[in-house]
Amino acid sequence: MRAVAVSEYGASPALVEVPDPQPGPGQVLIKVRAAGMNPMDRSIAGGAWASRFDATFPLIMGVDVAGVIEGAGENAARFVLGDEVFGQLVVPPLGSAGTYAERVAVAQDANLAPVPHGMDLVTAAALPTAGGTALDIVGRLGPLSGKTVLINGAAGGIGSFVTQVAARARASVITVAPASAADRMRNYGAAGNVDRAAGPVTDAVRASHPDGVDVLIDLASDRDGFAALAALVGHGGTALTTRYTADTDALAAAGVTGINFALRMTPELLARLADGVVSGRYAAPPITTVRLTDVPGLLSRAGGGAEGKTVILVGE
Repeated sequence: MRAVAVSEYGASPALVEVPDPQPGPGQVLIKVRAAGMNPMDRSIAGGAWASRFDATFPLIMGVDVAGVIEGAGENAARFVLGDEVFGQLVVPPLGSAGTYAERVAVAQDANLAPVPHGMDLVTAAALPTAGGTALDIVGRLGPLSGKTVLINGAAGGIGSFVTQVAARARASVITVAPASAADRMRNYGAAGNVDRAAGPVTDAVRASHPDGVDVLIDLASDRDGFAALAALVGHGGTALTTRYTADTDALAAAGVTGINFALRMTPELLARLADGVVSGRYAAPPITTVRLTDVPGLLSRAGGGAEGKTVILVGE
């Protein structure tokens, strides 16, 4: 089968031929129809998770998947052949269940959920990491009603979802996103948007909120950038980063709770997310689709990529 993989940590991703996986006892075989792309995929392939998990090479990239159950091993009865499923497969050893591939074999009790009626597989592939992270972040922050929440990196996949989830939790949301995404942010429920290209974000936020904000959700900054934005959080507030850049001790000394966020994915979280999208509570972000053959070239280019989510059409 075809897959996008790296031969070693830090190597350039390449389209390769690898043997078709075979489902073992308690495993299911998924024919991949679509795979969501995430910044963490590059991080994993670059070795950022090497101290946490073993890996197998070639390391097939990707963790977000949507597809069809094509086979099952002995004692694998959670799904039946033909079921459409989606999920996030962070499975050790890294690369053993990569989703930038035509098929993947994984334990039936992995973080998978049925694709609900009315949802296409491309949309399903865009949901797991982005939407699951958003739901988990807001759930972990506690009640947000009446609080001012600053979201940096709001135009991306996670940002698109977390803006909606925070706004539905009755927070007053300020997004940091390009001017081209400002209308979309307002449609998501944001009270205002700061265009980073127009000048320093810290100056703009201080001008509009001289008393500071209650919560920072930072999806994009390095350590120095996060520290600058966290200085906008008032005493008793919370500063959360998905980039593991928070100095929690320094923040605590300033009266701010710092959180280096790590997603706690479960099948139940996936099901709740899918229900939220199908019911219309949340809108999927804009989706850009690419073919599997396009992926190595796309990954070799620098830059932030498309707004919203990029999804690989596998087999196209």
